[in-house]
Amino acid sequence: MRFSPPLVPGRLIQRYKRFLADVELGTGEKVTAHCANPGAMLGLNAPGNRVWLSMSDNPARKLKYSWEIVEADFGRGAEYVGVNTLRPNALVDAAIKAGFFDEFASYASLRREVKYGKNSRVDILLESAGLPDCYVEIKNVHMMRRPGLAEFPDSVTARGAKHLAELADMVAAGHRAFMVYLIQMDADRFSLARDIDPQYAAAFDKARAAGVEAIAVACKVTPRTIQPARRVPMAAP
Repeated sequence: MRFSPPLVPGRLIQRYKRFLADVELGTGEKVTAHCANPGAMLGLNAPGNRVWLSMSDNPARKLKYSWEIVEADFGRGAEYVGVNTLRPNALVDAAIKAGFFDEFASYASLRREVKYGKNSRVDILLESAGLPDCYVEIKNVHMMRRPGLAEFPDSVTARGAKHLAELADMVAAGHRAFMVYLIQMDADRFSLARDIDPQYAAAFDKARAAGVEAIAVACKVTPRTIQPARRVPMAAP
């Protein structure tokens, strides 16, 4: 995915009310940007961090800027992290169509935001004649507390645990189900942050035992593009 028009650089003043961020642009102008990330954003929201914003020309939008990328140091030097949780679904969609995932190569059609479970919508539903339907949930990963180790979640997510239970139900009904953890930064490996949300970790273990599959993918992130780059191993519980 290439950002067009190019992102606008700035410095973070503060992130507040979960979905708002004040940023000082390189011109000295101070703007309020939409922060689509509902998580704690541990290690990413320190005042003074370099950030990059996308800009919308939609006159109906209350906030024309959206926070896309932050520069952070996880002990390996400065690196870029994608923080917009609205991006991963489109990134995985494009990666599936480009043949990045061998597991999904046999499916002929892809649909987004399809109703399933208990008042939920699956991020991606893959279908093909003669194959079990494949339900794919996608989570954005942007936390790194130890160099090279990406972790999810960075805050309690009851909704995430609900999705895991619903994926397990799909497997029980004869379908396939995957959790894709899309890491919007470089990483060597992936793990659940069990200390942050033990209930999510327990739901993940239960879902895996029921046959839900899991994939972690690290991205190449720059202020110009975000691209799924490589699979990374998932650490054992």
